Amino acid sequence: MTAVVDRGPVTRAPKALWTRDFTLYFTARVVSLLGDAMMPVAAALAVGAVYGVSGVGYVLAVWTAPYVLFVVFGGVFSDRIGAQAMMVGADVVRVVTQGALAVAFFAGTPPMWLLLVASALAGTAAAMFQPGVNGMVPQVARDPQRANGTLKIADAVTQLAGPVLAGLLMAFAGAGPVYAVDAGTFLLSGLCLALIRRACAARHRGDSTVLRDLRRGWQEFRSRSWMWSVIVVWVFFGLFVFGPYIPLGSTLISDRLGDAAYGWTMAGLGAGTVIGGLVAIRFRPARPLAAGALALTGFVAIPLTIVLEPPLPALVAGHLLGGAAWAFWSVMWSTSVQTLVAPEVLNRVTAYEVAGSVSGVAAGQALVGPVSTVVAPRDLLLVATLVTAAVCAALLLIRPVRRLRRA
Repeated sequence: MTAVVDRGPVTRAPKALWTRDFTLYFTARVVSLLGDAMMPVAAALAVGAVYGVSGVGYVLAVWTAPYVLFVVFGGVFSDRIGAQAMMVGADVVRVVTQGALAVAFFAGTPPMWLLLVASALAGTAAAMFQPGVNGMVPQVARDPQRANGTLKIADAVTQLAGPVLAGLLMAFAGAGPVYAVDAGTFLLSGLCLALIRRACAARHRGDSTVLRDLRRGWQEFRSRSWMWSVIVVWVFFGLFVFGPYIPLGSTLISDRLGDAAYGWTMAGLGAGTVIGGLVAIRFRPARPLAAGALALTGFVAIPLTIVLEPPLPALVAGHLLGGAAWAFWSVMWSTSVQTLVAPEVLNRVTAYEVAGSVSGVAAGQALVGPVSTVVAPRDLLLVATLVTAAVCAALLLIRPVRRLRRA
């Protein structure tokens, strides 16, 4: 390109984001994320009132187990059948499971077997749905980074609104309406996804099998040192930071400052996520993962402020900073995966990435209870602070991660 000196550098006009397909996809993701955010609260309040804490634990566990086990198969089927078809099918399953639970709660007290079966089916459906989330973005958005930043902002809003909506519905209407609204979110999500026109149909080779596709996905995942090295680091992050944070943080903040204070810290976290998403929309570093790792150092403020026990404004400010850091890293990571992995294997590679990330979080959630009986919760969050700093340092020290350039 030749630049005319006296007219300044030539710049490209920004690509339109809000096309028909992206608007449909954005709507689908918002209502689906809202439903996802409502489900844990619905389980905790509705199931807990009938079957106690152990019942809630069983219901959540049978959701998580099939999700972790089957998400890699979700990636295979998304590449074989098409991400759009898999996501619509998964939403249909969740409409049925949540609708059945709504009917059962309207009729009286649902039996435990129904709660467990519905939760297991919903977890399996989520495993089939999640790998296509990454694969669909490049198909519906000409600018994946702007799209990911916008979706991250929506994610933050739904994480705040979902629990509030579920709690209000439980307080004023009961469990039946909560599950009915939850089913409605997945119905609307499925309809929006089905109306998308530009999604590419899968081009499946007749001689391929599920096992061959799994192997191909693993080979593609393993061949990218920048990807698998991040996931290895992320297992430790999930085990020592993400997994323990919510149960430990909620307890320490609520015991010291009250339940309302915990609500304010979560609002600060959500506001920070919005800010980080807005920054990620505009800022386009040449080395996205290096920039994201530098930004992620701000996440240290979340466990550190809980450990230091400052006044509420400082606690909220720490969560604001941490939320912004997390959102910026997330957008840099998602955009790198979407733009640097071939479309025909993107869903499978995403599935391995998700499975690795979730495994650390699940292990951390499972272990935090027994470990907290031996080690003080405040000391565990001090460990989480140190591990967060070590994770950021490790990401910057790994050469393929540090030197990865944007597409």
